[in-house]
Amino acid sequence: MPSITILGTGLAGYTLAREIRKRSNDAQITLITHDDGVFYSKPMLSTALAQGKSAQALRNTECAGMREELRAEILTHTVVTRIDAAARTLALKDGRVLPYEKLVLAVGAQPIRLPLQGDGASEVLSVNNLDDYAQFETRLGSAQRVALLGAGLIGCEFANDLIKSGRSVEVFDLAPQPLGRLLPAAAATRLRAQLEHAGVRFHFGDSISEIHKTPAGFRLTTQQGTQLDVDLVLSAVGLRSDTTLAASAGLAVNRGIVVDDTLQTTDPHIYALGDCAEVCGQVLPYVMPIMNAARVLAANLTGERQALRYPPMPVMVKTSLCPVVVCPPPGAGEWVETVTDTGVSARHVNTAGRLDGFALVGAATAERAALLKELQGG
Repeated sequence: MPSITILGTGLAGYTLAREIRKRSNDAQITLITHDDGVFYSKPMLSTALAQGKSAQALRNTECAGMREELRAEILTHTVVTRIDAAARTLALKDGRVLPYEKLVLAVGAQPIRLPLQGDGASEVLSVNNLDDYAQFETRLGSAQRVALLGAGLIGCEFANDLIKSGRSVEVFDLAPQPLGRLLPAAAATRLRAQLEHAGVRFHFGDSISEIHKTPAGFRLTTQQGTQLDVDLVLSAVGLRSDTTLAASAGLAVNRGIVVDDTLQTTDPHIYALGDCAEVCGQVLPYVMPIMNAARVLAANLTGERQALRYPPMPVMVKTSLCPVVVCPPPGAGEWVETVTDTGVSARHVNTAGRLDGFALVGAATAERAALLKELQGG
């Protein structure tokens, strides 16, 4: 009977627990979380505002329901301060020491904090969990002018959501385009144009350096010296894998907790999954990689050895004002873009001349199924 301890009750932790339970009726599953253990859809955080959904409405299943569904022990409001890999124990903040047999780190990632100056720097919000969203919801209140730091995936989704909710939005990013790590030039240009048409104002090649409080809100000063008054500042510059516990336990860490294709760390009794894990050199903070990895890890934890092989995994960017689907290419090659009045279709061709990724914007997102089939060799 396997005994499995999972740190974290986000998408990765709960998905893994579900996959384990599908495979084993008698596995002993313990989940440990620093929050209240509610299950919710994290991707909804960047789209809930325009839908009028409160933090309370986003709570899908309370902890008691998850305990019953998973037939698992869930320790809420419990903080692990140290992993003793040699003794296979967890030290808790309240002084308890818990043993483990197999341990899975599903501790997620933390928002990157920019080195901002000024007495308003500590007031910058980030939304990385349900509690963050509740604070954002409260602070937003009647605010109309919102500055958004970062024009990546989450930044663009929040810009879309805020503008649809009736706010004015100013987006700052040092990059020259939105979704700079995902989209080729013409696709990014179309996304920018559509969001700007809806009212979003982008400031590329510039970033906020100072934030000072004013009687009405905040005054921002950019690196280029521009000043702007806003009611609220939201940072969406990205996430960094939480590797603190792993590093202190002597596990190998890089951009994330280093794991092999079985999701095992450099300790044979410890595994990692989700936003905190660097799987064979890749950190993929998206839903589909987590779901695929959870199925493989559940097999490995319950006695069936499997190696993770990612299928093509399109990312649906939740910018309803301009739909975007991206299947990031795995390596070098060339983008070939086709621009029409209604959309942009970009195919990424690798050095062998084969399709290995795509980016679709606007009406071109209708090509998703056909391109995915081609990627899969159909």
